[in-house]
Parts: sequence; structure tokens; C-alpha cells
Amino acid sequence: MKLTLFIAIIFSTSMSSYAAEASDKTAFTFEDLKALAKASAGNPYSPAVVPNPELIEKITYDQHWKIRFKEDETLYPSGKNAPVQFFYPGRYFQEPVNIYIRDSKNRIQEVTFSNELFDMPSDSPAHDLPEGFGFAGFRIMRPDMQPDWISFLGASYFRTDGPEGQYGLSARGIAINTGMNQPEEFPRFSAFWLGPAEHKGESLSVWALLDGPSITGAYRFGLTKDNKKAKGHITSVTAHLYMREDVERLGIAPLTSMYWYSEKDKTIAKDWRPEIHDSDGVAIHTGAGQHIWRPLNNPQSVSTNSFMDNNPQGFGLIQRDRDFNNYQDDGVFYNKRSSAWIKPIGDWGKGAVQLVEIPTIDETFDNIVAYWVPEKPARKGDEFTFSYDIEWRPLDPKSDALASVVNTRQGLGGIPGQPIPEGVNKMVIDFEGPVLKGLDRDSGIKPIIEASNGEIVEPIGVYPIVGTNQWRLAFDYKQINKNPVSIRAYLVDKKDAVISETWVSDATVNIK
Repeated sequence: MKLTLFIAIIFSTSMSSYAAEASDKTAFTFEDLKALAKASAGNPYSPAVVPNPELIEKITYDQHWKIRFKEDETLYPSGKNAPVQFFYPGRYFQEPVNIYIRDSKNRIQEVTFSNELFDMPSDSPAHDLPEGFGFAGFRIMRPDMQPDWISFLGASYFRTDGPEGQYGLSARGIAINTGMNQPEEFPRFSAFWLGPAEHKGESLSVWALLDGPSITGAYRFGLTKDNKKAKGHITSVTAHLYMREDVERLGIAPLTSMYWYSEKDKTIAKDWRPEIHDSDGVAIHTGAGQHIWRPLNNPQSVSTNSFMDNNPQGFGLIQRDRDFNNYQDDGVFYNKRSSAWIKPIGDWGKGAVQLVEIPTIDETFDNIVAYWVPEKPARKGDEFTFSYDIEWRPLDPKSDALASVVNTRQGLGGIPGQPIPEGVNKMVIDFEGPVLKGLDRDSGIKPIIEASNGEIVEPIGVYPIVGTNQWRLAFDYKQINKNPVSIRAYLVDKKDAVISETWVSDATVNIK
């Protein structure tokens, strides 16, 4: 395919000056993609055109998943170990994307959409979709075609099935104005280039063009399956971002998940299952070396928490509870859901890990988002580059020198057998780790607890749990007003050296 034709497919005629400049090239490089994204940021945003939207609307969620890509049409841009198949459009994935295959010399060829590439039920409304519409996204299969292990589908979303083969939380290319009193913007990957691995150990290399009302971007993804060190898949990301308009809140390396309830707040739901969530907490390793654990909440209203930092070592949405008995769901296996750990590459500077929690009454909608917000404002004409790995792991990386939080529970305050104090709740936090091995009640372990907008109520207990390698911290708290109590807690030894990660939470007195 001629590069000028390729450019015309993706961009409006306002890009013609760059097209002329690139017309004599025989290959399309990542530098070309960066130039295209930057040039596009200087032009007004043009929303994607959805042909036959009335027809696409008829392809419901259930009907969409009955449409399967034909196995004998599978493509192999990076060899037999990374088979690629494509997704059909539907009600929830209406905007078509362009997909290109890239060879080792960066020569490209468009994959042409056709109904003939798919098997579909005889009564499917998709039979009436005109030829040349466009794919919704793609997925990479295992060599035996069963099953896929990573997929890119919808806006800038992508996800893997993690170390235990169970899809759960998702990543996004970018988050724009998430959790604010204005509509969130969802830029999309409008085109993909799939080609051979560019680094040792990778299964496939993917380039992507991001386009949205306020931003454009050129992305490079290195996709690695079953990395031994991470004990799961790795997605290596480099994002070159170009601001088309000012953005109040720019979210880098966003992760999206679902949290309904857990053992901490099980009283908010009447479902028969003990817990329902894709992730149960946010873990952060700060630039200064502090380890933070923040259990997730299902708040009564949208809640945003910011953890200020400088050059973070990592953060992620984590599913720490991996015991089937705590979920009892043998259909979607929440105990097998992957955790996702963002490992920054290079210096990210000052900013904050931000957590947005949105109320939910069931498990069907993602209501949790976590991302990095740079301190530098994102203004029209600005450029940013961020590189990072997403490690799709069972758990977050641990420190042998610090005990980790393994359980958080909340309930009525007071002492069993005595009158229940009004307006008081109890928080119980369990810690576990090699640093606690061999310690007992006479070892001088002390809790450090701090609270704002509330009060910690005596007595405070910290002690080893009989028959386990865990220690328990228990305390009561009460609110000053209607706002949640912000609490920080960790353990120190008899020399006041920190021996646990820092547990943080916004807690409310809501157990009655």
C-alpha cells in the first residue's frame, strides 16, 4: 500500500501537507506515526463516523459474542506463537478501527474488513452490515488457538487474562477528566499496526494511534506472555502524547476495575456470595521507598483520593484475596482475577497516584479507576512521553522487610458483652510477612495510628493471631462530621523501625 493512501484513510484532507512530505517513503516507521499524531493535534477533532448506526445498535451484547472470527483466517504477523484474530463491531463497540500488518522492514498492508471473515448465526443482524465497515479490535491467541490472552477492544481499553487465565480488570491508553463534575472524555485507538516483536522475549509488537477531542498520541506496545519474573504477562508501553486542548486532569497509565463488596463491607449487598470484586485494593511503592496499601471502597458518592509522590516506583490495582472459599463463584472465578502493576520506566517527576471510586449496586460495571497525574498542567500544544511496564501478576511485588496487609474488616465498635457504643465502628487489619516470624506479645511490636476528621478510640490491640503467621491490629474509631475519617496505620518494632506497609483508608461509621 502506498503511504499517501494509508495516511488519507486515517486523517482528514487537512493532513495533506504531511502526506506529500511522506509520499516518497517505502516504509512506515514509528517516527512517522509520532509525526502523524503530532500533526493531528494541530487540527480540529473529527469524531469517528459510524456507518449504519441503526443496524449496529441491533447487534446486542449476547449477539456480538456469538460472532466468531474464522480460525482459518487467522493472521501471524509475529509468527506461529502469536496468532491474531479480529473482533466484529456491535452495540458497545460501534466505532470502526483500521488495522494494518507490519513486516520486519516496516512495510504495511491494511487488513480489509469483510463479513466473510466471521462465522455468525443465521438470524444475526450482522448479515446486513455492508462490506468495508471496519473491525472493532483484535486479540492474540495462544498457539493452539485456545484461548486468547490479550485483547484490545473499545475506546483505548486493553486487558489480559493474567497468570491464571481469567479476564478481569482492564488498562486504558489514557484517562481524561475522570471523576470530575464534567463529562469524562474517552479518546480511542483509531488504528493499529501489528508486527514482529521489537525486543527479546516479546510475542508481538503493536503500534497504535490515539485520537480524542483534547489529545492525540502515538503508542508502542510490546506484548510478552508468561514472563517468569512477573509470574504473568507484561505489556510494555511507550506513549507520546500531544495536547489538542487544555485538560484539567490527565491520567497516565490508567487501570479500570470493579469493586462491589468484600469481607470489609459485606453488609452493603444482599448477594449470596461472600465477596464480589475484580480488585480489592491499591498498592503504591513511593519514590521515597514507602509501601502503601489502600483497600477499595464502594462509596455512597464519587470519591477521589490523591497520593502525592515524586518518581513513583510502582502502583497498581491488586486482587490480594485469591481464596476461592471467600468468593464461592465457580462461574467467573473472582479469586483468579489478575492484578495489574504499573512499573514506571525513567523519571516521572512530581505528581500523584489518584484513585477514583464510583458507587455501584452490582458487578456489571467498572467503578474503580487508578492512574498517575503529572504535576505539570496539560495545556494545548504540550507534549508528554511516558514509558512503563504493566505486569499482569497474581499479586503486587512484596518487600521481605515489611509485612503486608492480608485482610481488612469493619464492624460494630465496642467490646462483646457490653453495650454497643453509638457512632463507633471497629477496624481490624491483619498483617503477614517474614519480618513477623518468631515474634510474640513480648517482642515490643507497636501500632502507629493517625486519623483526621475523626478519633481513634481506646483500647487498641495488636497481637499475633493464634495458629497463623499473621498479626492483627484492632481499634475503634468515630467520625467528627459526615465526611469519612482518613486513617493511616502501620507497625513498628521495639526500636521504632517500620516493619509493615502503611494501611490507609477513608472510613465511615456505617455499620448498624
